Formats: sequence, C-alpha cells, structure tokens
Amino acid sequence: MRQLGAKLTERLADLEAGRISPAPPRDAATIMVLRSTPDTVPPFGVGHDLPPEALGGYGGSSPREMSLDVAPDTMAPFAIGRDIQVLMLRRTAAMKFAPGAYVFPGGSVDPADYEGEIGWQGPSPAEFGARLGASAEVARALVCAAVRETFEEAGVLLAGAPDGGPLAAPSGVSWEADRMAVASGTLTLAELLSRRGLVLRADLLVPWARWITPEGEPRRFDARFFAAALPDGQEAVGHEAETDQVEWLRPADAIDSAREGRIWMLPPTATTLNDFASAVAAGAGVADILGAHRVIEPIQPRLALEEGTAWLVIPEGVEYPL
Repeated sequence: MRQLGAKLTERLADLEAGRISPAPPRDAATIMVLRSTPDTVPPFGVGHDLPPEALGGYGGSSPREMSLDVAPDTMAPFAIGRDIQVLMLRRTAAMKFAPGAYVFPGGSVDPADYEGEIGWQGPSPAEFGARLGASAEVARALVCAAVRETFEEAGVLLAGAPDGGPLAAPSGVSWEADRMAVASGTLTLAELLSRRGLVLRADLLVPWARWITPEGEPRRFDARFFAAALPDGQEAVGHEAETDQVEWLRPADAIDSAREGRIWMLPPTATTLNDFASAVAAGAGVADILGAHRVIEPIQPRLALEEGTAWLVIPEGVEYPL
C-alpha cells in the first residue's frame, strides 16, 4: 500500500459517503519504446547529470503476415543486444496530471483518432480489440492515439511506406512543422500519413498491459500499454510544452532511482519497468520482449480509507517494485 494526500483522502470519504460519483475513465494509450543498450553507454545514476522468466522467442514472420503473437522482422537487428533501454519523458512541472513524473509517451484518445481513413499495415483493429478488451472501433482509435502521442511527445513515428516499404525518417524542418501541427490539432495523424504517402505500422506495436485508474481519483484513465522498438534511424526528441527531459533508461536503473527518491513514477510505469527488468535478468533482449504473447487483464488498483488516511492498494499478483 502507498499513502496518499489529504485532498484525495477527502475525496475518497465523499465517494464512500455517496456525496460524489466516480469520474468516468477516459480511453488512453501509451507506447514503451525500447532499444538495445549501446555498448558504449556505461551504467549511470538516474536523476543526476546524465549522459545523453524469459518472455518467448522471436517469431520471424513477414510484417505483412504478422499476427499479434510474434515479433516483426523489422525487430531482428535488435536481437543481438541483451540489455535494453526504455524511452522515458519527464513531465513538466506545469502539467495538470502527474507533474514531474517520469512517463512513457502517450495520452488520451482524441475524437480525430476515430475519424478518417488511415493507411494501416498489420493486425486488424478487431484483432487488437480482442487482446485489449475493446471493440474494433475503440481499438483502432487506441492504436492511432498511441502512435500519434508518441510522435507528438517524442518525435518517434511508427509509420512507413505501403506494402512493407521503408519506415519513416521524421527529421528536418518540414517534419518538425508537421509534428507541431499534429500536437496543436490542426493536422490529424491520418492527414499526415496520407500527405506523406505512409501507412500506420500497427504490426510494430505489441499489446502489453491495461491499467484503469482507481475510483476516487478526479482524473481517471483506461490506459492500454503497447511495446515497440525504436525504428532504425529515428531519434527521440521531447516536446517542450509537456516534457523537460528525455532519457533512455535501463529499466532496473530507473526502478533503483525511484526507490532512492531521485525520480518518481506512477505505479503502471514502475510495474512495466519491472516487467522489462525481469525479462532482461532472464536473458531476454528487445526482440524476445516483443515476441511475447501476454494475456492482458485489466489492472485496477483501489483506494482504501484506514483511520482517516487514504491508501493506494495494488491488486495481488501485480509485481509492483516500489
């Protein structure tokens, strides 16, 4: 259990007394972007001055034939490295939700994520929906939101030429202008991909987890988590309005730093990092992780009042490391 603040304690008391109702959760999506650790990067402590059971085998099928059970061929170059890094963003202090937290890129589903035709390569929305506990329509929007938010917040775009062609290389002035337009809502993801002659590479996303914010929280999300490898040739660049630091962290290093109080993160983030750290300890690399077929059950912590204090209770069976 983790002790919570006075405002949340008061809100939970109002909820239990029937004076308020739980806020409905908003659909959201996030991507854990992974890369193999460069041999030249030494271990480091997170939060200071920083330098810039195995999960299953690599599937090896064609991206056009890929199902949600195997890792795509484009991940094969990553199979060499056995240590990994995860892309993490530190939210600015001005953010309303989780200011200062270390997070993965992601956010809420927007209405535009449901709209418009979009080029799509990979498992169908219905296949994603079966894994994520969502309709095909919602699953399509979740995948679009995950890709859009990761492009907005980190400059990483999981898109490529049709029929298995090269992945996008979103760098340069014109791409940055498009990225800002997508972030401001003046350009949709579907419009961006159409204009650039690209399709969304849904085959690069691996469903990983689903977390629902506890009842009692004023802002609630039904968040689906995906894992993906950093496309070759792309670099992560933060969005200044939301992020004041972009870091590639070893999962175990990030957890250690959170335990030591040098950084802080929400329970879904910490638990996912622990998944990756455990996989690496068992000898898994990026391709092994992306080859995992996980049974995804919704995880919803609860808030409990004990002697006038609110506590966050993580469900049994969830390996929460903090």
